[in-house]
Amino acid sequence: MSSITIGKSAPPAADPSERSALLLWMIFTGLSVFAVVLLWRFGLIHLMVVSDRTYISSLIAVLYIATCGHCFWRTRSIAREGAAARRCRAVLSAKDGSKALDTTGTSLPNGLVRDHIESLVTKAAAQDYRPVDQTLLLRTLADRLRGSNGFGAFVSDTLMKLGLLGTIIGFIIMLAPIAGLDAADKVAMRSSMGLMSDGMAVAMYTTLAGLVGSILVRIQYYMLDAATQRVFSDAVVLTETYVTPALERKRPGTPP
Repeated sequence: MSSITIGKSAPPAADPSERSALLLWMIFTGLSVFAVVLLWRFGLIHLMVVSDRTYISSLIAVLYIATCGHCFWRTRSIAREGAAARRCRAVLSAKDGSKALDTTGTSLPNGLVRDHIESLVTKAAAQDYRPVDQTLLLRTLADRLRGSNGFGAFVSDTLMKLGLLGTIIGFIIMLAPIAGLDAADKVAMRSSMGLMSDGMAVAMYTTLAGLVGSILVRIQYYMLDAATQRVFSDAVVLTETYVTPALERKRPGTPP
């Protein structure tokens, strides 16, 4: 009786909100947009765009916006997979939940967790006298859940390197006039000082844009990876608690 009580009461206590991952992303993005609006209101965004003659800062901004769209798409997918996994648990933890495995999981909600359960059922049917080992299938499930999450690390590194590239170009622009500088020519001195100032602005703004963009991308994909890990952990607990024992009980020669 106690085991049945634990099985029915554990999911509501352990499961987060169905849209928690997407909600966290929206809160973070909302705060980021608010910060950008403030910077635009005080003219700092316009100053950065005008001062950066290489347009590397603008390129960093465009890549960051595109990456935010990708992160939103992935976060939404993970939120749906988490909801499907919780519905699978609700079906399998019911009194006659093991009957859902008789039809190879057709009564379970669509999703990667259902596909994993179907693979487990197929594997158990193909090997009659060995215990069900889902190690390799779990690795496949983990890879499918991660999907293109690695794109975030790639973009974060790219934004950092673009900022470094802008720093190098800015220093080249800043130091180029020094070679032919004549201290007695005041007009040339003023022109050189203007070029040096422009080069320093390019170096500083591109470095700042690259660092900030890289950090913000890292934070978003860290939250996405954490949500993905939660879904995978739920899938492991679900299969080890309900699916694997039910499949092993149905083996020939296994006591009921």
